[in-house]
Amino acid sequence: MSVDYPYQDAFDRLLDQRDMATATHDEYTATLKDFFHYLENFNPTYQRTHQVNQLQTTDVQQYLSMLVTARQIKNQTYNKILSHLNVYFKFLFSHQWTPYLPTLDLKSKPKQPAQPINYQWVDNLETFLRDERLHVYTRLTLLLIAQGYPEQAFLKPGMTAQLQPTNWSPAARQFLKRFQAFIMPLQQRFQCPDWFLKQRAAADPHLTLPGLHKYLRPDEAIIGFSLSPTVLYQGYLINYLRRNPQKTDQEVIAALHLPPDSIDYYRRLAQRAD
Repeated sequence: MSVDYPYQDAFDRLLDQRDMATATHDEYTATLKDFFHYLENFNPTYQRTHQVNQLQTTDVQQYLSMLVTARQIKNQTYNKILSHLNVYFKFLFSHQWTPYLPTLDLKSKPKQPAQPINYQWVDNLETFLRDERLHVYTRLTLLLIAQGYPEQAFLKPGMTAQLQPTNWSPAARQFLKRFQAFIMPLQQRFQCPDWFLKQRAAADPHLTLPGLHKYLRPDEAIIGFSLSPTVLYQGYLINYLRRNPQKTDQEVIAALHLPPDSIDYYRRLAQRAD
């Protein structure tokens, strides 16, 4: 099993002892993996030493500031990520693996009022697919989410082989023909059949979620709404429920692959949508 961040095995055991849901455990892993990936690429101190016990409050602040400015995360997400980091560094401190708590002086942000989720973008998908101002990865993201795939699915290596675009709309198939001109050289360079690939040489050619955000963020000014894959997927789910009010919970769960305990939440969102 690969190690994604320092002391992962020991920290995993702590999380297991807390008897938390698998999804919550995975969120901790994703936060810490992303945090240390950021340090390895953008933090000179960590790049030199790779020593977690050298990290200061400013190092954590820089990461959180990047999340706010570059990825435009909401306060709720900010607070969750800060909580994950705080639990992790308290764990290291308790074992004397770091001499101080770099998160000690960092404060959570106030709760923001809930913003309405844009579900109407799905109905305008064909227009977006034809919009050459949008990067092809932006349009591909919209297309795949409108087919019911969250980002965890469509960024997963090997996912392309599982898709069945012959069943998609004519507009979707037309876009994919144009997309092939973009992606084929990258597929040949990396000897990889997947669709989300980096444009520069890399040991792992697959585009990460932070890498995808670099294409999505500039296009938000063009398209006029958030291109966060998570928010887009929520909009897709609400759109589906509004279009299929007659379907039973069991039918919706089967069609959307939703966990049973989330169906009521999305039905309420669909009912409140304008």
